[in-house]
Amino acid sequence: MTAKQPAVKKYIVKLSEAERERLSTLIQKGKCPARQVLKARILLKADASDAGEGWSDSRIAEALDTSIDTIARTRQELVESGLDAALTRKHSPNSARKRIFDGATEAKLIALACSEPPKGRSRWTLQLLETAVVELNIVDRASDNTIGRTLKKTHSSPTCRNNGSFRRMPMPRS
Repeated sequence: MTAKQPAVKKYIVKLSEAERERLSTLIQKGKCPARQVLKARILLKADASDAGEGWSDSRIAEALDTSIDTIARTRQELVESGLDAALTRKHSPNSARKRIFDGATEAKLIALACSEPPKGRSRWTLQLLETAVVELNIVDRASDNTIGRTLKKTHSSPTCRNNGSFRRMPMPRS
């Protein structure tokens, strides 16, 4: 059997004196998010320059109680994109679902919920609204749950929610 060879690091961290000072200040302030402080500590420990400590990933992971993958990603981000990118958290534009109801479609949904219910019905239900918004081409698809959340969020419908259905509120008398 052959002995395992240590992996050659693809991303070597070499910080300038100004970068080291910035990271040290960031850690000492205590006013930054914990994730940012952790990444600053990782970079200082991984620094392979003359002034740095040059620790191995496994040693850093043990000392800072984090994963080796986090250390590897932090190294990679620093080398590829710079110090600011390594310290800040990135939000993927694909992580959040697109909203089904924007302002215009929300207004149409509210107008529909405030209108007279279909013949043979005394009130709109979430299921009836779900079907109606698709049939009227307000949206391509929507669940009754989404419709309920949208109507609840807007507080602008003159209807009263009662066990998943809506009924028209009486008009105030003058």
